Amino acid sequence: MTVIVLTNCPVGLRGFLTRWLLEISPGVFLGAPTTRIREILWDEVRQYAGQGRALLAYQTNTEQGYAFETHDHAWHPTDHEGLTLIRRPNTNAPRTAKKLADVPRQGWSKASKRRKFGGR
Repeated sequence: MTVIVLTNCPVGLRGFLTRWLLEISPGVFLGAPTTRIREILWDEVRQYAGQGRALLAYQTNTEQGYAFETHDHAWHPTDHEGLTLIRRPNTNAPRTAKKLADVPRQGWSKASKRRKFGGR
């Protein structure tokens, strides 16, 4: 089983993939090609994706039972003691000394702020 997910890729690439895989949702392709065909398809995706992103997931003989690859994606597969995990970039900026509970969230009503933080 092979799954390819495309985001912001050319329409021609999607048309190319429909020759071998079934497009079950816009940009999501599913099928069971041979390993050789899967590698050829992935090479084509990487070559013609342009500014888009792509994700390939396929069944394999590992402890997890599957493997995946990414192209121009912020999240990258990382091997950790034989398991493939996704490494996501840390987008949280360092916080100041104030705790999150001490700062009221945007969008609260004035009455709610008074009740929570004891103001008038």
